[in-house]
Amino acid sequence: MEKIVLASNNKHKVKEFKEILTDYDILTLNEIEFYEEIEETGITFEENALIKAKTIHEFLENQGLNYVVIADDSGLCVDSIGGKPGVYSARYAGEHGNNEANRAKLQLELEGKDRSAYFICTIVVYFPNGSYKVFEGKTYGEISKEELGNKDFGYDCIFYSNDLKKTFGQATEDEKNSVSHRGRAIKKMEKELKK
Repeated sequence: MEKIVLASNNKHKVKEFKEILTDYDILTLNEIEFYEEIEETGITFEENALIKAKTIHEFLENQGLNYVVIADDSGLCVDSIGGKPGVYSARYAGEHGNNEANRAKLQLELEGKDRSAYFICTIVVYFPNGSYKVFEGKTYGEISKEELGNKDFGYDCIFYSNDLKKTFGQATEDEKNSVSHRGRAIKKMEKELKK
């Protein structure tokens, strides 16, 4: 089975990639013994994904390993507030990964505004020869005023999906994967990998 390095240790992300890319052996950053923090200094999702992919590609190259590297950056965008939280989705309220504070800040900013939103995922596939390809997936919905379903992950409990007619927090893993931004980007990428 071909090994692919996913430039992440995010449990939710790793699980999602493994559930969809079943034909590959997905290695996390911990499994390749990469323990540094990668600074995501890009101003677009593609720039951030590329920073991660290139960093890991160079790390592997220095060890004489020729694995394909996958990196993604994703986030929630709301047009009525200029596309925010965008690339700052995970640290919108300041502290990285404080889901509750991020959701509270977003709700405050959306008072009296249009609540249409979309999740976007940009994946960079970095090949051992230094070339790379970019894939993008989007899923549309709106921000619900109340939190519905599982509150563990990001904005899922307030993202009401147009496809599923419920929040991602209320959806099963399979339902979410079938329409999610990451699921859609991974499927596009998978077609390319099979070529």
